[in-house]
Amino acid sequence: MTSEPAPYGVAVEDPIPTTGGTSAPATGGTSAAATATTPATTSTAQTNPMQISLVDLERLASKGWQGTSTKPLGHWLLRAGAGFTGRANSVLPLGSPAMQIDDALAEVTAFYREHQLSPLFQVPLDRPDSEIACLEGDLDHRGWSSFNRTWVLVANLEESLQRCPPRPDLPPARFEDTASPAWLGGYLYRGSRLPPAAVQVLENADDVVFASIADNDGQAAVARGVITGGWLGVTALTVDQTRRRGGVGRQLMAGLTRWAVQRGAHSAYLQVAAENGAALRLYDTLGYVRHHQYHYRRAPQP
Repeated sequence: MTSEPAPYGVAVEDPIPTTGGTSAPATGGTSAAATATTPATTSTAQTNPMQISLVDLERLASKGWQGTSTKPLGHWLLRAGAGFTGRANSVLPLGSPAMQIDDALAEVTAFYREHQLSPLFQVPLDRPDSEIACLEGDLDHRGWSSFNRTWVLVANLEESLQRCPPRPDLPPARFEDTASPAWLGGYLYRGSRLPPAAVQVLENADDVVFASIADNDGQAAVARGVITGGWLGVTALTVDQTRRRGGVGRQLMAGLTRWAVQRGAHSAYLQVAAENGAALRLYDTLGYVRHHQYHYRRAPQP
């Protein structure tokens, strides 16, 4: 079984590359003052998920995919997870670090040195006058290189359900509270077996579920879902290479969406690499729209 980069891959599971290029700036969403709590959603945001701010959506997503070790630094969140995925091993800056930039970068460097990792930022691409955009300029000026531009997509769950009715010719989705050996066997990390730290990262969230579809030939597809503040976060979607383009991924998305609606969720988010056109087209058909982008920035070599 192999991870499917198109059309079902999602960017949140991207490994941390050893080399990187540059990513042109983009805009999307609106910034808001960072707070320590999960934002409350309004009735407008429940019907139109595009109404949530960039900062609030990134905060939600950070609770759905966490490092195993975290440290707040003002309105920055430093995360480490033994190197498994970029998002679990990077700084998420959602405001001011409450100190001068060079002092903050020294704190970042010390944190990642302690965890034997290279310093990394996951930077949302906000409007030009925002605090996050100012940080972009500071990092660029100091030689932090950008790579892995990613779209964050959102959807209204009721609308998405209407676009993917269950198919009676395919097995229904199954749901488990933990990542079982069978589920883990169906999820490959960029075509490879999972590293030892993966299970800790995968299970490190509240209200998490591990969904799968199996048939007589074994595991056909797996995905991970987590509900935070009424939002479903979809990650780890993997379809067996022998089942591709047979509707299994869509069937699993439909099952996961119904599971979330039954638990009171109203909206969903997921991440897709910007160059993954096939995945973007698939999620377009499921009612997902593009909210904003982010990319990573890597520290310069000493």
